[in-house]
Amino acid sequence: MANKIVKWTGIGLLVSLAAIQLYRPEKNISESTPPSDIVTAYQVPEAVASVLHRACYDCHSNNTKYPWYNNIQPVGIWLADHVKEGKEELNFSEYGNFTTKRKLKKLKEIVEEVEEGEMPLESYLWVHGEAKLSAEEKAMLIDWAKGLSQKIQMTEGSDQPK
Repeated sequence: MANKIVKWTGIGLLVSLAAIQLYRPEKNISESTPPSDIVTAYQVPEAVASVLHRACYDCHSNNTKYPWYNNIQPVGIWLADHVKEGKEELNFSEYGNFTTKRKLKKLKEIVEEVEEGEMPLESYLWVHGEAKLSAEEKAMLIDWAKGLSQKIQMTEGSDQPK
């Protein structure tokens, strides 16, 4: 009796796992860089843009580079949700469309997250070691974010939409 329960439970799990493979979440892939992208809108220095693309854009832009294992469910579903949450928090592709107040808040959060070592996420670094930030890269991002914040305050004010 117990063997039958184990057998049917196993079969049920295998069928469920096979069936979930048919579900494919929408991918976060864009054909081009919009003018509202932070790199375009604010003429970000090449070194900073390179670090942003390497360490941040997979979860915080409209263009994710998906690993091969994204095609295996439920991993693909988890990744889609993770990217959705990341974009809701900060989407570099839409940064130029933010209000000035939100732009300044996001730059302050970038400084805090990088200083505290919260970004990139440790779980992301497990499989994306190339995204790990060196001390020099952290300092460069922090200085850039602080400088851009000052520039935005001077040119756009503090509460006016762009």
